[in-house]
Amino acid sequence: MTWPATWPVTRRPLVLLMLMGLCGAGTDLDAVMGLLAMRQHGRVEFIEQQFLAVLNHPVESSGELRYDAPDHLEKRTLLPRPENLVLAGGVLTVERGGHRHVLDMHRYPQIQPFVESIRATLAGDRSALERVFHVEFAGSVERWNLILVPLDRQLAKSVAQVQIDGSRDQLLRIEIRQADGDRSLMTLRAAAAS
Repeated sequence: MTWPATWPVTRRPLVLLMLMGLCGAGTDLDAVMGLLAMRQHGRVEFIEQQFLAVLNHPVESSGELRYDAPDHLEKRTLLPRPENLVLAGGVLTVERGGHRHVLDMHRYPQIQPFVESIRATLAGDRSALERVFHVEFAGSVERWNLILVPLDRQLAKSVAQVQIDGSRDQLLRIEIRQADGDRSLMTLRAAAAS
């Protein structure tokens, strides 16, 4: 490596360390994505808290998430009221209060990034994430953090960022921050044996 003559000798090691850190971050992100891509099925319990400016306390729900590669995601809310959300391909089916609604996701582009942030992460599909978000990775394979910021300006008016924390091939926490300050926080843990 040839150094610019104007760079003092003391700055050169710092630059090398920064470059090594950048290379390591990409390598760890690729390793995490590879581990996630190998996982074909998953089932976890969740507790979700929604923090809304109009309320003094968060709205809390809990239940189970299931994933089957490459694109089947199911959110079964058990408390406070039963609700099923099933995403298969580009179709979202919602069952709530004895009613069933089927939505073609292509007709609701504002919802797509929420879904894609989780689905593409679970699938270990870095290119799908990078099509929709600016992706920042921190940490290591053992304990990592993804910050996803929408690339689309229109979308950024509703979603400020999605933060996903995990360890190896496990998602541990998903936080969605909306542009208006509202946010949701989903904490995940291994499902009890059934």
